[in-house]
Amino acid sequence: MRGRRNINRQRGRQFKAAHARLLGILTWVFFLHITGIYLFTKGFLLTRLVLDHQSTCDGIPEKLPKNALDERDTRCWHPRSFEKAVVIIIDALRYDFTIPFKKSEDIRTPHYRNGLHVLYQTAAEEPHNAFLLPFIADPPTATLQRLKGLTTGTLPTFVDAGSNFAGTAIEEDNLIAQLRDAGKNVVHLGDDTWHSLFPGYFDANLSKPYDSFNVWDLHTVDNGVTHHLLPLLHSSNTSRWDVIIGHYLGVDHAGHRYGPDHPAMAAKLQQMDVVLRQVIAALDDSTLLVVMGDHGMDVKGDHGGESDDEIEAALWMYSKKGIFGRTSPDAVLPPSTAKERRVWQIDLVPTLSLLLGLPIPFNNLGAPIAEAFIGRNGTDWKNLATVAGLSNAQIFRYQHEYTLARGLPENVMATPQGLWKMAHEQWTSAIHSSKESTISEWRRVYQHLSRAQEANLRVCKDLWARFDIPSMIAGILVMFGGVLVIIALVGLSARGTEEIYRMVITRIIQGTMGGLIFGVSSSMFLPFWKEHPMNAALLGVTMTSSTTVLLTIYRQHRLSIPIPTSGWTWLAILFTISQSLGFASNSFTIWEDEILLFFLTTFGVLATIHSFQRTNLIDRVQGMYQSILFTLLTRLASLARLCREEQMPQCRSTYYASSNSSTSAPWQLLIPYILAALLPSIIRTYYEWTQSYQGPAPFWIGIVFRMGLFLIALFWTLDAADDADWFGVEDKDLLKTVKIAVAQLVLAIAVVGGCVTLFCVDPCLRVKISHEDESPSNGSSPTRKSTTTTDARTSRPTATIIGTNNAYGSRYFLFIILFSLGLILLQKPMGNLSLGILLWQILCLLEILSPAISSSTNNLSTSAIPPIILAMLGNYHFFKTGHQATLSSIQWESAFIPLREVTYPWSPILVLCNTFGAQILCTLSVPLLVLWRRRGRPPPKDSTDGMEVSTQSMEVSKQDMLVSKQDMLVSKQSMGVSKQSSVIREVGKSMAIYLLFHATIGLATSVWASWLRRHLMLFRIFSPRWMMASVVLLVCDVVGIVGAVGVGVRWNVDSAGRVFGWG
Repeated sequence: MRGRRNINRQRGRQFKAAHARLLGILTWVFFLHITGIYLFTKGFLLTRLVLDHQSTCDGIPEKLPKNALDERDTRCWHPRSFEKAVVIIIDALRYDFTIPFKKSEDIRTPHYRNGLHVLYQTAAEEPHNAFLLPFIADPPTATLQRLKGLTTGTLPTFVDAGSNFAGTAIEEDNLIAQLRDAGKNVVHLGDDTWHSLFPGYFDANLSKPYDSFNVWDLHTVDNGVTHHLLPLLHSSNTSRWDVIIGHYLGVDHAGHRYGPDHPAMAAKLQQMDVVLRQVIAALDDSTLLVVMGDHGMDVKGDHGGESDDEIEAALWMYSKKGIFGRTSPDAVLPPSTAKERRVWQIDLVPTLSLLLGLPIPFNNLGAPIAEAFIGRNGTDWKNLATVAGLSNAQIFRYQHEYTLARGLPENVMATPQGLWKMAHEQWTSAIHSSKESTISEWRRVYQHLSRAQEANLRVCKDLWARFDIPSMIAGILVMFGGVLVIIALVGLSARGTEEIYRMVITRIIQGTMGGLIFGVSSSMFLPFWKEHPMNAALLGVTMTSSTTVLLTIYRQHRLSIPIPTSGWTWLAILFTISQSLGFASNSFTIWEDEILLFFLTTFGVLATIHSFQRTNLIDRVQGMYQSILFTLLTRLASLARLCREEQMPQCRSTYYASSNSSTSAPWQLLIPYILAALLPSIIRTYYEWTQSYQGPAPFWIGIVFRMGLFLIALFWTLDAADDADWFGVEDKDLLKTVKIAVAQLVLAIAVVGGCVTLFCVDPCLRVKISHEDESPSNGSSPTRKSTTTTDARTSRPTATIIGTNNAYGSRYFLFIILFSLGLILLQKPMGNLSLGILLWQILCLLEILSPAISSSTNNLSTSAIPPIILAMLGNYHFFKTGHQATLSSIQWESAFIPLREVTYPWSPILVLCNTFGAQILCTLSVPLLVLWRRRGRPPPKDSTDGMEVSTQSMEVSKQDMLVSKQDMLVSKQSMGVSKQSSVIREVGKSMAIYLLFHATIGLATSVWASWLRRHLMLFRIFSPRWMMASVVLLVCDVVGIVGAVGVGVRWNVDSAGRVFGWG
């Protein structure tokens, strides 16, 4: 017995060592992935060099023609028009929100129309005091990037899109810095993003920042801004400030929470109308009022992309001086649509700078807005040409410094230089022309300058669209090496070599050291890598280590490319390769959700056909039933749909109440309750099929899991009540507090329950004790079972362990379902349905595989198809939880389900779990492909004393029989090779195939994004899909390493080892 214990301990140590080596290999694969993505990102996502030059009043651009500034204010570039300014940003103010809508009995008036009257009304009735224009944003249309453009006059680059949670300070020349340098006191009220971008620039005593990301709060920020703004406009306080910036968030938050066509949006716009009328009444003649939107919103109220609704904001300027004009008599009224007389948001920077008597920021690319400088009568073309000349001269100065800093050839400016020369000649002609022809001459000067500015803008866009090809190639090579390594590891795992992991770890360490030396050396001698020593070191480490591992595997194990021997593996390859090639097409990428529906349905149909090949009737019926059910559930999940703009009008959104809404329909609130009533019972059925609804299973599934689902249903009911004001409660904070408390309770159940089931709970087993009667005279075998003893016979107890057929999988799935509570909570009601169906489909897939164990041909369970189907399920339900491969589909409000305000790092983690909840759930489920229906075998009679006991040992308790180590050891003769070691190999293989799918998709999207880098739809379709693939790959890596293999498999197998031994 002592020797058996020693062998058991030794095997336990062997398992833990093999587990640690597997974690090391997966961590190295993760390092390959993140390095490849990093290198590719450095070359692909557009960036620009930020120059630290500053414009000053004395440093007037030298390229202006003679006599251009003869009449200028000697204090700075242009005479000041206003002493003070009030700048109000109404976040997400789309242009059509400001345009009157003619009511009709036949057409319902959208809630976002006819709520904000004052902008159009003043521009139409007082054209000398106000003008209203479409204000076009450059994508990405996230608030932080738009504020950078509105204050610097530069174009954003796509790499900024991911920094919307926490912006970094703007260090280049900007409008706020110019105000500070001019001694102006700037006050900020509202969105606290401004303080991240301009720390220390605002008056600390008067400024009032508010948290900007709680999109469920429509009123706190707006009420706070109004509360502090109106008193500052009183004549007794105007001496305390020079510029006020007020950033309202209610319109944006109403869009995110409800969509634009909702009564809450109408109420918000009406509130803004009242506030703006109060501000107008409080203004004096020396103050300029600017009202604008930083971006628009799409039909669901989201933004971040480049659709027309997202980029078409509104700009309105007002002054009681009456100095504004129009360039044409036909332009008196504001444009009826955002397609006419548009101005770009970067044009605001030179406009405000010159109106306030400031120099134009050095990096500005915008042009002054004509209505602000053409004069009251619309004839002051000389003034308009002068400010356009100042702006153009500054742009030329910036571009000259930029080309020098970048080492670019001088001919890149050939076209703008030619246009500037023509404008210079026209300027000279206008100076010497007669008074009668002066207006037309200056008009032509302005037109030439406008064309020069547009050409300059095109040049800058071209300069910033230059990709770093060597870095992109390096990233693709590293990712390709990672794919080859995973393929090699899958081939080795199939051989079952015990020393695989040890050998691979050794070669990784050796290759890493050699690669580090090679990379550092390359950065010293190769010209390109001299500027990027970090990139050179990373490339050297990853390429050398992966090459070393591949060569060693090939030489020592003579491993060639594994040729599939199963039709199912060929199908897995077909699914993976076809998707990888398909991402070269924009239509394939747009309709990816439908493609995945077709692939999954194909698998379900083929699995049904395959079930007929099974010889065992029970296996055949079970396989057919689960395959058909899998297919039907796939079709049912397809009813949850969120359409992207490019799918319209062939697609109809069903995820929310309507295509114009971001809230759930009333009937959708029933879904969480139906889920709470049915899903635990469905899971119980699968447990009962394997006799695993024993031990802790009834408590965690029937009570805890069901209670968590009912709490989720309660949360969404309370949220709907809050949205629609069902209870008429004046104290909204009370309802919000209750909601947050319920959400936090669900998360506590998910986290605490998941940890308990993982670390503390015993396997789902039950011991049943029966009694056998035997004759003491001849020792013959028992003839009958009884619960009593007689004088003639002795009674011997026999312990039957129920639940061993699924001892490993049933315990692990408890962890899955409890952790899924947190993911389900973060989804809207239709997303609850999707994740509930996903859990059911995972069980279907596991049962489809289990009968195949006995099948000798085309074996499903040993092919590569199960992990591939699991990966496709994750991507499929990504779309079915209300997401798309677009920035605007990110559900930022999920960060505030259990929180009142942005809290790091939890807020980003919550958004991540909401966005990729389906992929996270599928990644955690990968070990189930190995553990489900894996037997935990009791020892034979002749190897233990615990399975049969004498009459004298009847007092031994059921608990002792269940957990006693020495009584539950599995003999070497009966079990053969270490059971737990084979678990590690099989889990490693399944996880490798799963990650191989996502790595291949990541590699393919990188290749196609680089190949199509000049495609018109690059940043609308291909780049967001590449970003999604990269983030999904990294999320699956981390969850697979930490959650599935690192914690899940380790503690689940450890629990089984304590019961069944490490045999």
